[in-house]
Amino acid sequence: MKKIYVLSLLILIVFVTSCHKDNNKIVSTLSISGATNTFSSDQIRNYFSLMCTITKNTKGFFPPQAARAYGYVGIAAYESVVNGIPGALSLSGQVNGLSAVPKPNSTNQYNWAISSNAAIADIMRDMFDLNLSAANRATIDSTENANLANLSQGVNTDVINRSVKYGKDVAATIYQASTTDGGHQSYLDPFQLPYSLPSVDYCWVPTNPAVPNPVSPKWGSNRPFIAANVSSVTPPAPTVYSTDPGSAFYAMAMDVYNQVKNNTADQVEIVKFWADDPFNTCTPTGHTFNIMIQLLKENHATLEKASVAFAKLAIAENDAFISCWKGKYQYVLIRPVSYIKKYIDPKYTTVIGTPPFPAYSSGHSYEAGAGTIIFTNLFTDGSGKYDFTDYSQLQYGFSTRHYSNFNDMALECANSRFYGGIHYSADNTEGLKLGRMVGDNVNKMIIWPTNIR
Repeated sequence: MKKIYVLSLLILIVFVTSCHKDNNKIVSTLSISGATNTFSSDQIRNYFSLMCTITKNTKGFFPPQAARAYGYVGIAAYESVVNGIPGALSLSGQVNGLSAVPKPNSTNQYNWAISSNAAIADIMRDMFDLNLSAANRATIDSTENANLANLSQGVNTDVINRSVKYGKDVAATIYQASTTDGGHQSYLDPFQLPYSLPSVDYCWVPTNPAVPNPVSPKWGSNRPFIAANVSSVTPPAPTVYSTDPGSAFYAMAMDVYNQVKNNTADQVEIVKFWADDPFNTCTPTGHTFNIMIQLLKENHATLEKASVAFAKLAIAENDAFISCWKGKYQYVLIRPVSYIKKYIDPKYTTVIGTPPFPAYSSGHSYEAGAGTIIFTNLFTDGSGKYDFTDYSQLQYGFSTRHYSNFNDMALECANSRFYGGIHYSADNTEGLKLGRMVGDNVNKMIIWPTNIR
């Protein structure tokens, strides 16, 4: 009996020791602090709603800058609670640039919701930093304080302070990593001047006299979270440029011209619904995150599922814009409006304004394709089928739009750029395909926790 007792004690010692090993998977912290899925996702969803408002109202946040900000906020949100998710691994060592995220002390108790609150508030302030208005900074501060007061009820003071510190340490580490990715404080110089366009007929020319330079021409050299999202996700060469009326390129431009002339009322509504212009809305990435917020609320997701979901979408959106922008400035393709006015009809007008960067391929299509893959992974059996009404644009005066699956939603977003005369059809087709590849990489190249709820 004594031998059995000693053997049992040794097994227990080995087990406890193994729980304290310094690796990405935390087991002992779970047993002391409880699970992330015991907390509501209300707080994190509200923060991402606030992100939309701040993105819309902050100078310098064009679509690439917005996607990057959402990217790092999503990663900080996940890292601040990952140690409360069974079987979960940190993104440290899994995504580029993130090597040493702080680990909680496995012998101490933490409140993951409080850690999340502190981390998100800090990283939001950091990502908008020098251009963050006093009013928006005050809103982040008041949101953080109100959340902390609510979450602290009945919680030991030491646990509160420890959890706040941990969240802030996580945010500080992730922000430091962000400063070396090539996009640090890019909102101060979104046109990345000096930059000289090639002087070739097929190249982009300004579509608005008030904006003579294209947005973020060097963005494609930023560090992505997943290297393959740039190295392996590359667009094929666009249709060979030609002004010959018998050429494929001319026909492609004529397709845009004829579509705009013959748009139905619903197609015009689709154009405006998906326009997501920066500074009028929170950009295409913001729209996609607003859809995620709605999906998480409808599915009664816990803090666990919401944190995983936002992290996946954050990585996908950030990388989609880096990959897309690399292709845009590799080919620097002229926009349909410029080509059509010069070679087909000088009186041609688009349904909405053309954004200030090259045509090929479509950023809207890229990010919608990436987002669709993330939605499908999180909320369906893989079929993409999901009965869904998008309420996110009510805030901008639009009606709702209904979809029976996520793929149709992404396709409508892509087609909106063709209906609007903003893009050639190939821009959207390739953008969707490449964006889906980005989303696939996010799901497959990172080890995510399973059975989240």
